[in-house]
Amino acid sequence: MLGQYGEWGAYAATPGGKKLCFAIAKPATSETTPAGRPRNPTYIFISSRPADKVNNEVSIIIGYPFKSSADATVEVGATSFALYTQQDGAWIKNGTEEARLVEAMRGGQSAIVKGTSTKGTKTTDTFSLKGLAQALDRTDRDCK
Repeated sequence: MLGQYGEWGAYAATPGGKKLCFAIAKPATSETTPAGRPRNPTYIFISSRPADKVNNEVSIIIGYPFKSSADATVEVGATSFALYTQQDGAWIKNGTEEARLVEAMRGGQSAIVKGTSTKGTKTTDTFSLKGLAQALDRTDRDCK
């Protein structure tokens, strides 16, 4: 762990000799419809892998298998970004929008992720963005 910044932790690792840095947070609130549906822990990551030329890739682990071929969304302020889903993960659908999403998150108050499980449960997870900019600044320094 490199440090904790508000709701966000900054981390670095070297799996297989390749540097990996990421900022991670859990949701501040989670809702399911119908209410009370069980699920595994949910996280949002922003990771960089210099050896793979990946910088600030946003990914979400939602805690359940997404409904097949169903998209999800992440909203930051008034802007919504489409996510593609695979099993329990989600990533930005249009890769050219990733930098815009990260910039919106750096300056935003919260990111709201909405999705649907294979069983039809609708979820809304709200992530606080407090501390994200500092966590990303730290991972950027460590993962150049």
